[in-house]
Amino acid sequence: MRIGIGLPNTVPGTTGDLLLEWARRAEARGFAFVSTIGRVGYPSYDSLTALAAVAGATSRIGLVTNAVLGPTYPDAVLAKISATVDQVSGGRLTLGLGVGARESDYLPSERPFTARGRAFDRQLDFLQRAWRGEPVAEGDFAGEHRPVAPPGREIPILIGGHSAQAIRRTVRWGAGWTGAGGGPRRAEPTVREIQAAWREAGREGEPRLLGLAYFSADDRSSAESDSYLRSYYAYAGDHANTIAEGAVRTPDRIRGIIGEFADIGMTELVFTPTVARLDEVDRLADLVL
Repeated sequence: MRIGIGLPNTVPGTTGDLLLEWARRAEARGFAFVSTIGRVGYPSYDSLTALAAVAGATSRIGLVTNAVLGPTYPDAVLAKISATVDQVSGGRLTLGLGVGARESDYLPSERPFTARGRAFDRQLDFLQRAWRGEPVAEGDFAGEHRPVAPPGREIPILIGGHSAQAIRRTVRWGAGWTGAGGGPRRAEPTVREIQAAWREAGREGEPRLLGLAYFSADDRSSAESDSYLRSYYAYAGDHANTIAEGAVRTPDRIRGIIGEFADIGMTELVFTPTVARLDEVDRLADLVL
């Protein structure tokens, strides 16, 4: 199983310098990738901008958005930014995308919340055409169409969400699927459905399946970790308790969660931080690498 570590781009107290040093330390310790959480209506660092900076601060570690809220971006803007990050990083980007469940992310984006599913379907098709360098935008003259980014590779997409629509999108456009907080038990039914749908659609190989485990590797930080998660997921009511209580905060739970995700078929796992202290990278590496 490929093991990554999240950047603390949504954790209070994080600075820009910390993000870059966190990524350098993660690369030095041997994590397969770093990932970000994408929000708009929240005081966090933008995923793709942060990963562009990380690309310049590192040389080989993978870069994953987990996940950007695709429909909060105009299609051409997302295509251009993601292509730029992929090219300047030497093809290290995996674009995790979802629609999200918070209207508060769509209001400041001035994008319609209720139409986000239809917009996402159009966007996924647009992205793959744009990355191939196909003309997808109106040019300066009547009847003229232009690409919006230099031609490059089709960036791997991981689709987030547990709905039937998420499964359909994974099979049609995705390299695989990414799960949100909630642990292996919440992810397992969707994993089974994706594996079956993947085979039925005749897709070659196996889907990438990325699990997520919130963590704090110093048990002295448990209260701080718990408080952050309950605040971040406050909109979700009782589900916030499930996520906060499911975070792994002891050596046994941190090591054990890897096997639990592997047992349901996950191929990758990201440990997502809940405390913004650099020593969390080393503490986690000592336990899982």
